Amino acid sequence: MGALHEGHAALIRRARRKAGPSGNVVVSIFVNPTQFGPKEDFSRYPRPFSADRDLCARLGVDILFHPDAAAMYPTGFSTYVQEEEVGMGLCGGSRPGHFRGVCTVVLKLFHIVQPDAAIFGLKDFQQCMVLQRMVRDLNLPVQMIFAPTVRESDGLALSSRNQYLSAPERAQAPILRAAILEARKAWRGGVTAARSLLSVVQKRIAAAPLARTDYIAFVDAATLQPVTTVRSGDALALAVFFGKTRLIDNLIFS
Repeated sequence: MGALHEGHAALIRRARRKAGPSGNVVVSIFVNPTQFGPKEDFSRYPRPFSADRDLCARLGVDILFHPDAAAMYPTGFSTYVQEEEVGMGLCGGSRPGHFRGVCTVVLKLFHIVQPDAAIFGLKDFQQCMVLQRMVRDLNLPVQMIFAPTVRESDGLALSSRNQYLSAPERAQAPILRAAILEARKAWRGGVTAARSLLSVVQKRIAAAPLARTDYIAFVDAATLQPVTTVRSGDALALAVFFGKTRLIDNLIFS
């Protein structure tokens, strides 16, 4: 959706390696209105297109696809794509209609661009799982590639929304990564009950007075269904507000 940062740059570099010298790398930039709720930040979402275009040029992007909303959603648009399992909980529960908008626009982008492979960042873990299911279920000829989350030096996952944070909120935001790592440490130490690990995460986040938890969940990484006992391959996913800014993060236990 633009406001490109080093996390996006890592995806572009990986695409360049995947495409090789004879292939094309395409970046689509489109702030998609259908994935925002009525009280979310669509109108203020950052749109520094000139800077985004310059970054893509420096990284060797061959094609920058930047449609306007009228091209993607013409008057009378009434067709949407809904994944009905892995997108129902977590962010799907907190943001009704969000993944319907994501699936719809990504399917449209895939049809327009016709990529052989598409690369997404694992910071948006649930989005990756939802889109992977959509590609499988609809027999789309696209190889899905998921890249590791890129972080600041203090552990905060890079996000275009980080720029919304005030200085005090930004100082406390790394508590998310600290809480996740503390849960992993407890799990590696033998604590496997999701309820117990939840307490570990909650206690750590409570140390940040500006944090307001949306959800903390331990789930099967493939189905995103809740688990009571955390095993290798399961996931921890969370969403936490700092002021009006909602940040997400996750971890696969191994």
